[in-house]
Amino acid sequence: MRIVGGLHRGRKFRAPSNIPARPTTDFAKEGLFNILDSQIDWDYCRVLDLFAGIGSISIECISRGAEHVVAVDKDHRSITWIKRLAIEVGVSNLEVLKGDALNVISSLEMKSDLVFADPPYEFKDYERLISLVLSSALKQDAIFVLEHRKTGDFKDHPNFVKDRSYGEVKFSFFNNTL
Repeated sequence: MRIVGGLHRGRKFRAPSNIPARPTTDFAKEGLFNILDSQIDWDYCRVLDLFAGIGSISIECISRGAEHVVAVDKDHRSITWIKRLAIEVGVSNLEVLKGDALNVISSLEMKSDLVFADPPYEFKDYERLISLVLSSALKQDAIFVLEHRKTGDFKDHPNFVKDRSYGEVKFSFFNNTL
């Protein structure tokens, strides 16, 4: 894992191989953050990273200046690694929560400027995830990015804005304004 931008740009970390995650590639992450950098004021940004895996997106947001990031994953190995990574990078604005993403969304009091979700490819409950994020987790006019297989298509969703593909990965962007 490499941080592709911001204060910690270029730092590399090797996550343990026993973490059951499919990390976002540096190529895809760089493309995603090129889009987000033009839309987000990182200094005041509160981020929710669902299905955080190795914490690559969380740390990238912090490196770019995010005010506060909450990383959620249900696997204890991911949680342990992300906490250790936060200590190694020296950040205090990363909150790490262990739990099922769909259950955590509705229990959070914080509304986010950016929600990123990268569920496992075998995940089946996309409609519920999108609905929960849009109704419970986003501030008004905020951005929700869903990472999924490039064959997935959410263009018919009323809150869909755009999508971008990078190799086998696609990012679908949603907002909560209608």
